[in-house]
Amino acid sequence: MYRPVGNSEMTRGLSLWLDVLRVAATLIVVLSHLAYPRFTGTSYAYLRDWNVGSDAVIVFFVISGLVIAYAADRDGAGSRFVFNRATRLFSVMVPALVLTLAFDAYGYGIDPEAYPVPFYQSHPTGEFLLRGLTFSNEWSTLGRLRLGTNGPLWSLSYEAAYYILFGFAIFTKGLSRVAILIVVIAVAGLNIMLLMPAWLMGVGLWKWVKSGGPANAARWVGWLLVLLGPACYLAGHLLGVPELLVDATAQAFGVSDARWALGFSDEFLWNFLIGIFTAMFVVGIAVLDPKNMPGHRQVRWLAGASFSVYVTHYPALHLLDATVADVVGRDLILLFGSLAIGIVFARYFERPIGQFREWLAGPKMVQRLKGSRATH
Repeated sequence: MYRPVGNSEMTRGLSLWLDVLRVAATLIVVLSHLAYPRFTGTSYAYLRDWNVGSDAVIVFFVISGLVIAYAADRDGAGSRFVFNRATRLFSVMVPALVLTLAFDAYGYGIDPEAYPVPFYQSHPTGEFLLRGLTFSNEWSTLGRLRLGTNGPLWSLSYEAAYYILFGFAIFTKGLSRVAILIVVIAVAGLNIMLLMPAWLMGVGLWKWVKSGGPANAARWVGWLLVLLGPACYLAGHLLGVPELLVDATAQAFGVSDARWALGFSDEFLWNFLIGIFTAMFVVGIAVLDPKNMPGHRQVRWLAGASFSVYVTHYPALHLLDATVADVVGRDLILLFGSLAIGIVFARYFERPIGQFREWLAGPKMVQRLKGSRATH
């Protein structure tokens, strides 16, 4: 059995600021998608030029690696880890896929022009659900597949692979562990693996926090890193680093556009740097460990719906685009309408995770299996 060592608790300050990052990254993704010209013209083209939505996903990956490593310590056993991760994913993913099918069908029936290729791809329902529920829609050897309009689900395909690899690496041993890891890596493919370093940075962050690293660092170091992480990210964009790196990647693969070869991993070099900048910020927060923040209750509440907003906002945007006429305030209707749909969705599918686990396994089994208060 995996036996965690050291302090397996997360401080209130670090937990709260992880929620801040989660909420901020979710809003950035939504705004980035709203900025597509087919939704809002060229009014917010700078968001598309900077590709901030994809950058925000890497922030999610770092947070995810940290939280999953924390959860593994709290779970302490493979059965608990699998139960908690699976229920967390499927309690949201199953209804999100159903919602995507329903929204796409209804919106397409109203205005097919609001569903252009490649932003919308229609598939047989069985194939759609199979690939969505196995999180294999971006696994290279199985063929990449866009799930209707719900393009953001690409990142869950990546994360699911990381959960599987991490779980087997931590809770199994011997030759069977090596064999399973090789098979999963081979099936998931190169694209998935290229972004895993950012996720592993999160794992490393938790190991450092658990070992007492923040207590051994001076507060001035914390302030320096909190300021330096975002500053490095901003400087990278101002200097055109992402463009330079993606062009170099395309040349290395002998293609005109790296996206054709690597899919959503086309900026993996820049994404690696974003992982470092995010880790710098989180290290700084862990050192400073702020105890209070104005509006912390609201932040916690919004963070409790961030997963739902992420998996529902894009089909919601397409549906609203198809149904809302070109009226004053249309951009705000699309933005707050898609956010509202995600928040309502969270009320019924994300927030009641405890009740869902009890219904699925029974109260006594949940007490034995749950073993972790982590919500990721």
